[in-house]
Amino acid sequence: MKDAGLSDQAIDAAWPTWWSEEADGSASARAELRFALARKLGVSPKALSNDRVEFVWHDTARFKHLSGEGAVQKAALASFGVAVAHLLLQGVGEAAIRPPSAEELRDAIRDGGAPFVDLTSLLATCWALGIPVIHLRVFPLATKAMHAMVVEANGRFAVLLGKDAQYPAPVAFTLAHELGHASLGHLNGASAIVDLDDPIESEQEDDDEKAADRYALALLTGSPEPDIRTNIGKFGARQLAAAVQEEGPKRGIEPGTLALCYAYRTENWARAMAALRHIYSEKKPVWREVNGFAEDQIDWSALSDDSAEFLRTIMGMPNG
Repeated sequence: MKDAGLSDQAIDAAWPTWWSEEADGSASARAELRFALARKLGVSPKALSNDRVEFVWHDTARFKHLSGEGAVQKAALASFGVAVAHLLLQGVGEAAIRPPSAEELRDAIRDGGAPFVDLTSLLATCWALGIPVIHLRVFPLATKAMHAMVVEANGRFAVLLGKDAQYPAPVAFTLAHELGHASLGHLNGASAIVDLDDPIESEQEDDDEKAADRYALALLTGSPEPDIRTNIGKFGARQLAAAVQEEGPKRGIEPGTLALCYAYRTENWARAMAALRHIYSEKKPVWREVNGFAEDQIDWSALSDDSAEFLRTIMGMPNG
C-alpha cells in the first residue's frame, strides 16, 4: 500500500486494532483484514489478495484546481474520500435531501433566529438535512492534501474538509461552496468533486466553480454578487475589522465573511486575513468545532466498532 502512495497515517488509521500475529495465521482473519482495509481506503479487496492496490473510485471523481497531480494521486484522494463518506452516511440515518437553493437555505437559517449565516448555523443545517460534514485529520497521501470535497452516494451527500484554519469565516465559505456543487447538480454522475485548492482565493475559470462561488456568496450574504464598497480612503486591518463588525450584522452578514467579501472583490487578501485577527476574540483550530459537532451528530451505534474507530481516528477524536 505504501508503494501505491498511501500515507503511513492512512494505513495506520485503517489497520484494525484486532489484528495480531496469531491472526496472520488464519485465512479467514486475513480475508477480514483485506475487507476492512478496502472499506476504509476505497481499494479492491480482491486486488489486495494478490498483493496489489487498485483504487475503486479511480475514474469517477472530478478534480478542480489541478497542479500536476498524477493519476495514482488522484485515485487515492478520490477513493479514500468516497470510502470515508460512505462510512459517514451509515451513521446519519435515512435522510436523503439535496441542498435547496442558496436563497431558500439562507431564509430557513435566518427564519430560525440566526442573525446571519455562519459556520455554526451551516453545520447545524447540513446535519439536519442529512449531510454529514467532517474535517479530515488524516489524508491518504503523505505529500498532498485537498482543500475540500463533496461526495454523492445514492442521492445522498457528504462534505469532507481538509485545509486547516484558525478562524471560522474561510471554512464557512468553503462549506457553502461545496454545498453549491451539490445543490446545483454539478456532480452529475460523478462520485465526488475534489477542490484541491482554496476556492476563495483561486481565480475561477471553470463554470461550475464560478457557479458554486455565486451560490456560496448568495447563501452567506444574500447576494451572488455582493456590492462591497467603502467610503474610507486608505485604511488598515483594524479599520476594516471595525467597519465589518458594525456593518455586517446590519446587513445580516457575519463580520468575518464580510471581510472576506471585501478581499474577494478587491483581491486584498492580506488585509482581510489580518482583519480576522481583530474580528474574532482568539485563534482556535476550526476543525475541532467541525468534528466536535460531528461527534455529537453521528449515530455511532449504526457503525461497526472497527468503522467507528477508524472515523474517530481520521477525525482526530479519542477512541473509547
